[in-house]
Amino acid sequence: MTLGLIYLICQPIFAQKNAQLKHDFEKIIQSKHSFPFNGVVIVSKNGKTMYEKVHGFKNFEEKIALTKSNQFEIMSNSKLFTSVLILKEVEKGKINLQQSIKTYLPEISQFWADSVTVHQLLNHTHGIQDITKPLLFKPGTEFKYGNYSNVLLGKILTKVTHKTFRELATNLIKEIGLKETFVYSETEKHQLAQAYFYRNDSLIPNYQTLINEENLPADGIISTANDLVKWNNLLHNGKILQPETYQLLITPSTLSQHDVFGKTPQGYAYNIRNVTENNINYIGHTGLGDGFSAINIYFPKSKVSLVVLQNIMPDNSEDYYFYEKQFKNLLLENDLTQ
Repeated sequence: MTLGLIYLICQPIFAQKNAQLKHDFEKIIQSKHSFPFNGVVIVSKNGKTMYEKVHGFKNFEEKIALTKSNQFEIMSNSKLFTSVLILKEVEKGKINLQQSIKTYLPEISQFWADSVTVHQLLNHTHGIQDITKPLLFKPGTEFKYGNYSNVLLGKILTKVTHKTFRELATNLIKEIGLKETFVYSETEKHQLAQAYFYRNDSLIPNYQTLINEENLPADGIISTANDLVKWNNLLHNGKILQPETYQLLITPSTLSQHDVFGKTPQGYAYNIRNVTENNINYIGHTGLGDGFSAINIYFPKSKVSLVVLQNIMPDNSEDYYFYEKQFKNLLLENDLTQ
């Protein structure tokens, strides 16, 4: 059988499966859950868009429809940018992951600064609750997720490069060609969608943000679904980090449980989860806050990306990531990720 004949046979089958995926995703988007889906969904394979949907409004009050160029706060997905910036300094020999944070931040007077490593900041096993308080646990023995470790990582980056996190992240974004991504600014909103909380069956616009200059390394990146797909394709295919440092980024060094990724603890690496579910491996993270909700996951074997960005955040914690979880579960059952 010739390659051309195989191609002709496979094309209708592929088109049928793609149509089924579209049907199933549309069904989720239109489902009458306790709050509406409002955002952007992209499924991409090998850089080719397999499914894309822009649904709802950028601004409900002004009846401005969302477009795929609208930007969203990606919240904790920002942390992966921080990990990459740290690892790029590792490649230059400016940061040693096993060195204590005291090496880079001698101004920290707490005695525990000598026992917490950069590695432990990256995988959230540091035990730090606040710069003025004792550790919650011995470093390296437990996992406790939070933003403060990335604040410290940002300070370490500034110390070794003599540049702010804003400068470093902006340079990286420009270098790899993410044209719709930027570091949060109070004055420059670009095409940022208006955020909303969903409370008591009503949309409440949010005009305040948790983001400030200090916590930019934890939640300060603003992006589009298309740019995050591009980020995945570059990062996970050797275009940003060297092979050795990329493996450090994604190799689990502790365990963490998150409802989006199942009821049992799964692998956690450097600000990124490494999960095996239904015998399928994927890596990624969630982000939530300020009226925004996000998930970005990548399936290495099939080179499939799923990016979901919403500008509605439900008040009820049981509803967090409802749609994101449904989309992810559908992909786990689809031939695209096999």
